[in-house]
Amino acid sequence: MTQNNSIGQAIDQPADAGQPEKETGLSYEKATAELEVIVHRLESGELSLEQSVELFQKGMNLAKICTTRLNEIEARITQLIEQADGQIVEAELGEKGDD
Repeated sequence: MTQNNSIGQAIDQPADAGQPEKETGLSYEKATAELEVIVHRLESGELSLEQSVELFQKGMNLAKICTTRLNEIEARITQLIEQADGQIVEAELGEKGDD
């Protein structure tokens, strides 16, 4: 089965597990979309062992990219905290307001 979209084309080619930096420019959304396609292909059971291993390696690289992106976003998120005097202030995620 040939896929015409860029995700399918990228996955149809052998994954180069030695160069994960090729995918580091991917957005979180693009990485998760590619990861979903890989999961479906692996679950199909239609791949050879070698193809499965290559896709698994690519999937692990994509999962690492997703984790990195989430960590970067989490570090930038601010939350509103109500202080004891009722004032609302912004604080970096994980910080506590003055009580």
